[in-house]
Amino acid sequence: METDIGKLEVWARLIRRDIVTMTHLSGDGHPGPSLSVADIVTALYFGTMKVDPSRPQWQDRDRMILSKGHACPAVYAALARKGYFSPDVYPTLRHIDSILQGHPDVQKTPGIDATAGSLGNGISIGLGMALAAKLQGKAYFTYVVTGDGELNEGVIWEALMAAKHHNVGNLIVLVDNNEYQSGGAVRNISGILPLLPKVEAFGWHCQEVDGHSIAEILQAVKAAQAATDTPSIIVAHTLKGKGVPYMEGNNAWHKRTPTKKEYQEAMMALGGVE
Repeated sequence: METDIGKLEVWARLIRRDIVTMTHLSGDGHPGPSLSVADIVTALYFGTMKVDPSRPQWQDRDRMILSKGHACPAVYAALARKGYFSPDVYPTLRHIDSILQGHPDVQKTPGIDATAGSLGNGISIGLGMALAAKLQGKAYFTYVVTGDGELNEGVIWEALMAAKHHNVGNLIVLVDNNEYQSGGAVRNISGILPLLPKVEAFGWHCQEVDGHSIAEILQAVKAAQAATDTPSIIVAHTLKGKGVPYMEGNNAWHKRTPTKKEYQEAMMALGGVE
């Protein structure tokens, strides 16, 4: 695990370049929500999680569930850069015969811990994994990354209740709080705001961070790991499309692919050479 924040920020920038490259070359994908979650994914895979690319099914590994599965280019980039597979497969994103499906598929992609697609299921799946660890005497953590728009789903709240009931201190949820979902601003679509008081009322250990500060994310994860008697949630305030100026805060880039010119502009903004 890397502890140098500067090096982790370099990894995050590389992952962002990979996201833009993947969606451009394949002609499909969700760059906006992938870019907003890139620092969270970097902090987890490169800064805290116990994983071994040579043993994807290692029983004692930490688990990571991307409940907002459409943001999978961020996770695919992290897995490739960790050594689970080659970046050469990036152009096949969302192709029917590719290992990089449009949403994470545990049967297709090395390093993926749970299939995602229908929103809302990640915390419930993570709860099952966390309970399994407790029953088997395992020390691994289960991390679940959700979107704020995804919290519309009722099964999320059932999982929040059940996780507290079972006091799974090895379950840590991170919310990519970029304030948008596919249909528009979250505040205009659902009644989840204010979010944190609602989750606090369920008895969870709650924190808020700048979702683009890897240092803050890692500090919050460490505090969550120490809260061994209750599940934890970290609300990470993010910007949709973070890192690419013309995508930042622009919900039109929820699902859209860059043209060659836009790709080149993005690469320059992200420190690339295109």
